[in-house]
Amino acid sequence: MPKAIDHDQRRRDIIDVTWKLIVKGGLEAATMREIASEAGFANGALKHYFPGKDDIIQGAYQLSMDRIVERLTESTKGLTGIAAFRAIVSATMPLDDESRESARVLLAFWERGLSSTDIRDAYQGHLAGWRADSLGLIAQCREQGLIDTDASDEEIVREMIYMNVGATVLSAIAPGFADRASIEAMIDDFFERLGVPTAADA
Repeated sequence: MPKAIDHDQRRRDIIDVTWKLIVKGGLEAATMREIASEAGFANGALKHYFPGKDDIIQGAYQLSMDRIVERLTESTKGLTGIAAFRAIVSATMPLDDESRESARVLLAFWERGLSSTDIRDAYQGHLAGWRADSLGLIAQCREQGLIDTDASDEEIVREMIYMNVGATVLSAIAPGFADRASIEAMIDDFFERLGVPTAADA
């Protein structure tokens, strides 16, 4: 009796392989031939699982976003207020090997987003969710008297996003300007300007 094929698992395997190829060499490295070879498929067999390359790339992009969301969820588990807000800021920064890999993938997808409305719309949706969560935490912190700044909530969120995008780009193309110590010092400065004491001052 022929062995049953788990098509969903095959699709996940293909997407995972594509993600790893992008980490190593950008989107240019994720050719259909390379994806098929790395995933253990005969050339041309990918069409049984995805209509075309764009669908595979979209799946790899979604995997990248899912990993970011998982990291955010895990980092904020059981936290509220400033602790949760700081955890969100730190979890989205390229501070370890895993997040630096994600940074390289995101940089490739941002470039792809210039010509792909699907990826551009997906990333804007991600930003909207991130903004909403952050605004909720900032409002909570203000109510508890944990933030003391004249900057508006929107200004705080914008600065957080700009810091993240800048650190993400530099970690991928000029890592000497975005080492862990520099990024952590930037995060400390950000929270100090919100009137939040650093761990050393607390």
